[in-house]
Amino acid sequence: MKFGEQLRSSVIKEYQWYYIDYEGLKADLKKASGPVVEGDQAGTTTDGASTSRPKTKGRSKREWTEDDETRFVYRLESELEKVYQKQQLKTIEITRRLQTSERDVNDIVARLNDRQPGKDGPSEEEFMVLEEDLSDIIADVNDLAKFVQLNYTGFYKIMKKHDKMTGWHIRPVFEARMKAKPFFKDNHEELLVKLSDLYNIVRTRGNPVKGDSASGGSQGNFIRNTTKYWVHPDNVTELKLIILKHLPVLVFNGAKEFDTDDTAITSIYYDNTDTWELYEGRLKKTEGAEAIRLRWYGGMDTDKIFVERKTHREDWTGEKSVKERFDIREKHVNSYMKGEMLPAAIFDKQRKTGKKPQSEYDKSERLAQEIQWEVLKKGYEPVCRSFYHRTAFQFPGDLRVRISLDTDLTLLREDNLDGHKRSGDNWRRMDIGVDYPFSQLPPEDICRFPYAVLEVKIQTQAGQQTPEWVRQLVSSHLVEAVPKFSKFIHGCAVLFPERIKLLPFWMPQMDVDIRKPSTHNFGIQRSSHSGTAGTSEDEEDDEYDSDDEEARPPQKRSNDLLAPSNSQAESNAHGAAVAHRLRQAQTDGTVDLEDQTQLLPNSQDDSYVLYESDEEEEEEERLEEARRVGGITYYKTLVTTKAKAAGRGAASKLRNAVSTVRMGSEIPAHERTIALYGTTQVQTKKFQAPKGKKIYVPVRVEPKVYFAAERTFLSWLEFSIYIGTIATTLLNFGDKPTKISFIVSGVFTLVAILCLCYSVATYIYRSQSIRARKAAKFHDTWGPTFLCGSLIVAVGLNFAFEGRERHWW
Repeated sequence: MKFGEQLRSSVIKEYQWYYIDYEGLKADLKKASGPVVEGDQAGTTTDGASTSRPKTKGRSKREWTEDDETRFVYRLESELEKVYQKQQLKTIEITRRLQTSERDVNDIVARLNDRQPGKDGPSEEEFMVLEEDLSDIIADVNDLAKFVQLNYTGFYKIMKKHDKMTGWHIRPVFEARMKAKPFFKDNHEELLVKLSDLYNIVRTRGNPVKGDSASGGSQGNFIRNTTKYWVHPDNVTELKLIILKHLPVLVFNGAKEFDTDDTAITSIYYDNTDTWELYEGRLKKTEGAEAIRLRWYGGMDTDKIFVERKTHREDWTGEKSVKERFDIREKHVNSYMKGEMLPAAIFDKQRKTGKKPQSEYDKSERLAQEIQWEVLKKGYEPVCRSFYHRTAFQFPGDLRVRISLDTDLTLLREDNLDGHKRSGDNWRRMDIGVDYPFSQLPPEDICRFPYAVLEVKIQTQAGQQTPEWVRQLVSSHLVEAVPKFSKFIHGCAVLFPERIKLLPFWMPQMDVDIRKPSTHNFGIQRSSHSGTAGTSEDEEDDEYDSDDEEARPPQKRSNDLLAPSNSQAESNAHGAAVAHRLRQAQTDGTVDLEDQTQLLPNSQDDSYVLYESDEEEEEEERLEEARRVGGITYYKTLVTTKAKAAGRGAASKLRNAVSTVRMGSEIPAHERTIALYGTTQVQTKKFQAPKGKKIYVPVRVEPKVYFAAERTFLSWLEFSIYIGTIATTLLNFGDKPTKISFIVSGVFTLVAILCLCYSVATYIYRSQSIRARKAAKFHDTWGPTFLCGSLIVAVGLNFAFEGRERHWW
């Protein structure tokens, strides 16, 4: 979709006169007033300095003058002022409304606590009014976030278009002016926490859940089922507001004044830089694969460091993957990791406090001994750091459902390889802290992840099932399922390209736009807002690039409203029955939320693209410019453009025809897919691993897979024995052994030997593939066909020779 179309379709009624006039600014760029110049002439400024205007391949155009630039900059400045003023006024309005709601909530809670026996407290209607007011504030925050995001993208798009069309570079100067009026930098994190607190009080009718919100202690060792998703920056605010409706924001220290640094989480991952055994173990998900990391919450001055070990368990073992950890003082980390301080010395002082049962101290000490032994024996050292800001949603003290959203995810090198001393002899590098975006680091030391990471954690120990609203959330257009995504794996794969040869399966997906059209009536809904307010029909526009990272504003906080899915007519035809079966299957555990992407049908149109290409856009611009020039230039450009368009159309039709012949009849979408995603076509993309590297596709291997391969081999062996028995009978038990019976027996013997050899080779291939966890094709295409054909030939020859022997023909 082009950005102009995106802007027109996303206009909110309240803001319709305050959006950037993208169409008007784009039209201004076509009103150059200078003399006509040939395309192969380089542009010059008024002082004679050469510009970097690109050559126009022989076509003529009017020169962009200083007066044109002044006019355009003045209009762009006025658009920036308009957007900035609206954003400031709306932010003040939301803040005041929230303050008023806070006073009302405090008043109603005080009345509830001070009510006398026999007297009625606040009515249900009063709570409902407060809940509606807070929901309206939530919707306002969401609308403001969308308004800011679209305008931020619009300014960068028009700057990019200006520099490309005129050759004058406005972007560096105007970026500074945007920083002076930073409508895109308003941080709503504190507002989100306050909204969450108030909404939780009202939703629970003045009785919010109480419990321990500490980041350690009770959350140390537990079994849980975790599903992971990517969230595009455009959807982060809305996603947070949706979760806010069901789970409160978890604040670790409610007595402390809120600080953004308190949401920062940093982890240091260890591995052997020669073998990368922890990396490959976690990537291949082998039984018992471990990850060892040191984690702290908040800034660099935090004294409590958590030493953690994550252990992967295969399903067939009957066990669940477990995260275990213990805390240690920061000043003791180096001596502990180097083996200079034994675990007994660490826990002696903790035992004296008596804050935990002695059994927990014993368990933590055993864990500390095992981790220390592994680090020293296998030569583990710091290799990678992950940093992000986490917004956690959870009822305090209740681990049954926990949702976390990690934004500003950054991966950094911690190793001392390549002659660079990053961490040195210390357990972490000290030249950086929590100062995102870490602009002081060289590009080779850092990877800024383009998406937020959503984790849905269900505590399986308590037999907890996934709530219905969570199922709707993770099947919506706001998230992209990425099963088994790992920050550690991604960081190593990106930061060590020369040393890592086996890449995770999601790497090719990094170049694909994960945004999807809304296929469900899901999200924040407000009937008073119109869908569109634009009237322009101009189709010449910038494409809405997914790879334009600078056209994304810094993330704000947001809220959202959950609405039932009712927008798909095709789904509603049988939606009730399908949805019931789907919910039942998920309740029974037969559908894995992480594997739901496997239910999507494959697209048969490989030529489908989400956005039009730069080449097509440039052709439209050349044709428009040639039309203004006229004459032979216009007709020459017109013929060239039409010829290229016809060639692309013919190639597309040919690919479609070949694809239809090759793929045959279309397979209808699975009913689960329709229930979750509607009838939207799924985009597919072919990819190839970089030279010298491989993409590892995870394969689940259970013991029964080995037994299945062995049973198949024994079945083939049984058939071979039967055929060999027939051959032996024909050769040795005839009344008068003849040359004919010998030939027929030889044919059956040959078939038996071939079947035996084929079964042995197939069994060895399958066993090796299973053992290596390869994504091999285990279906047998030729074996049964060969067996049946050979038997038909053998029986036919036997019948023919026997008939000839009896003189029947």
